[in-house]
Amino acid sequence: MKKQIRLNGFTLNSVAPHSPGLWRHPKDQGSRHSDLDYWTDLAKLLEKGKFDAVFLADVLGIYDVYGDSSEAAIKNAVQVPLHNPLLPISAMAAVTNHIGFAPTYSATYTEPYKLAREFSTLDHLTKGRVAWNIVTSYLNSEAINLGMEGQIKHDTRYDRADEYMDVVYKLWEHSWEEDAVEANKETGVYVNPDKVHPIKHRGEFFSVPGEHLVEPSPQRTPVLFQAGASEKGKAFAAKHAEALFTTLASDLEELKAFTSDIRKRAVENGRNAEDIKIFPGIVPIVGRTEEEAQEKYEELLSYVSYEGTAAMLSGHTGVDFSQYEPDQYVEDAETEASHGFLKKYSASTTRKWTVREAVLHHGLGIGATKVVGTPEQIADELEAMANIGDADGFNIIQAASPVTFEDFIEYVIPVLQERGSYRTEYEASTLRENLFGKDKVRISENHHAKKVEIAKKVNV
Repeated sequence: MKKQIRLNGFTLNSVAPHSPGLWRHPKDQGSRHSDLDYWTDLAKLLEKGKFDAVFLADVLGIYDVYGDSSEAAIKNAVQVPLHNPLLPISAMAAVTNHIGFAPTYSATYTEPYKLAREFSTLDHLTKGRVAWNIVTSYLNSEAINLGMEGQIKHDTRYDRADEYMDVVYKLWEHSWEEDAVEANKETGVYVNPDKVHPIKHRGEFFSVPGEHLVEPSPQRTPVLFQAGASEKGKAFAAKHAEALFTTLASDLEELKAFTSDIRKRAVENGRNAEDIKIFPGIVPIVGRTEEEAQEKYEELLSYVSYEGTAAMLSGHTGVDFSQYEPDQYVEDAETEASHGFLKKYSASTTRKWTVREAVLHHGLGIGATKVVGTPEQIADELEAMANIGDADGFNIIQAASPVTFEDFIEYVIPVLQERGSYRTEYEASTLRENLFGKDKVRISENHHAKKVEIAKKVNV
């Protein structure tokens, strides 16, 4: 059997999620993001394409690094207005049966006890179709607007997130025993209190003494996505992530090096190399001919906002690109923002990027690989990235919303299915099973989540 490619639809609850300026494209519907029908339509579309999940990115702040101002971001709708990613999920789940939902929530700005409750609730409501994209947040504006004096340092954010994960694992995996809910009408006992345990967590960053508020959900722990690319981020992924999103590999050689590194790190953490599914981001531009695809690509590029993208890239990297001349080369620097995005343009092994080149590349799908061509050519490229680059699947990133998804589903999916590289039906109904195989509903026994411990009550 050929290697099976997995797919997520990558978006964000905003006007032009990851391509500033594309809201002006005549086929773009991003301005409907505040309409619940937009989200239910999108979920049904992606389920028609047999996607694994709707991947919902998110931030909690304004991009205000560029020119030390939020003006460029606000004017160009650079992830603003930005709505809550969790709230449409129940509605999307109600009109679908198989597709999962992977919202982003910050381990820096959401208390672990609260997050555990929200994701357990969603896992119940979706019948086991929820993932969590774990982020530590890169915008200083997030910290300031949430009552802090400034951003927590990059490496400290990851140290804090590592303990955060122990807290949520204790709540999800260990607080409630599997058969705690008795619902016995004769005895009047709904939950057996001897089978619900306070986690009694006290660490360097968190103190969480009590019991989880929610009974075990179908998956208990949601599928864990992560996108860290720094040394700290990759170490965190090797320990915690079940799926990893990246936009950093620009060719097959870089992709293979990245996947090999992550899989080696997973093994060093007592896991299997295949326990982490790796999803490069791609922006597919599909045409019936090469010429038509190239024309579409050029048209999409013509709508990209240079100023808006410069504001977004400044926020991603922590570098104010308004201070650079367009023909200057991007230079590496120590910042507290995303190390991966900055190194992509400043420390690439394949080329040097000017500011202008970096901005124009970043403006269509946050710098992800653009795959431009006929359905067969795009299928060739994806199969090469899967079989030679060792990717497990792809986060399909929109240029125009939702026409990028529509074209991909109509033209590329049938080619992949005909070649035997992509499912024709879902394997199961929970997200973890669809990603890892039938009957693998719960997180694997060799995962760190299973190794944390709490002191349980002992009956005498």
